[in-house]
Amino acid sequence: MTRIAQQAKRVSASIPTIRRLPSYLDVAKRYRHDGNDVISGTVIAEELELEAIQVRKDLAVTGIVGKPRVGYPLDELIAAIERFLNWDRSLRAVIVGAGNLGSALMGYKELKDHGLVLTAAFDASSDRLGVRPSGPTVYPVSDMKAVINRKQADLAILTVPSKVAQDVCDSLVDAGIKQIWNFTNVQLRVPEDVLVLREDLSSGFAVLSVLRPLD
Repeated sequence: MTRIAQQAKRVSASIPTIRRLPSYLDVAKRYRHDGNDVISGTVIAEELELEAIQVRKDLAVTGIVGKPRVGYPLDELIAAIERFLNWDRSLRAVIVGAGNLGSALMGYKELKDHGLVLTAAFDASSDRLGVRPSGPTVYPVSDMKAVINRKQADLAILTVPSKVAQDVCDSLVDAGIKQIWNFTNVQLRVPEDVLVLREDLSSGFAVLSVLRPLD
């Protein structure tokens, strides 16, 4: 069992369930914005092309219970999902790698809306260092441990070239980072108490490439 799966089991929710909850949250917020007070599991299921029983099962992990023939009060549903995802509290993070992808993530407003506070960024290139108009200050990689300790960051977002990913990972662990969001194609080796989630963009594109209609 992977470290991610162990963490999911600890909170009594599968990884697929956790991955679906943000979509439920988006639907709930949109319906509330349109002036609705309640929403049914069936409506959410139809919006996302899922089975209603799956939606109700997923939402049950948040502790909310829908009312028969009425649905879920939207304010309560939104609060329950955000509380379960820990999006109702702040998470201090740093980005290592201030290139194209790192810069894009720095400006991604949705992460901020979910409580992710980017306290600093790091890069090996002197051309990328300094204060940015939209995003955290970019520091040299050599300052990483001192800045992470000063900023009290818990999470590191890794967007460095693959050839240096493991070395940077080791430095992050040495700096006290316990969670790494890995956007490289490297399977990182970390101690048991460090949680790593790998976002493999190439794998996602591979699926699209294979399934795309052929001329």
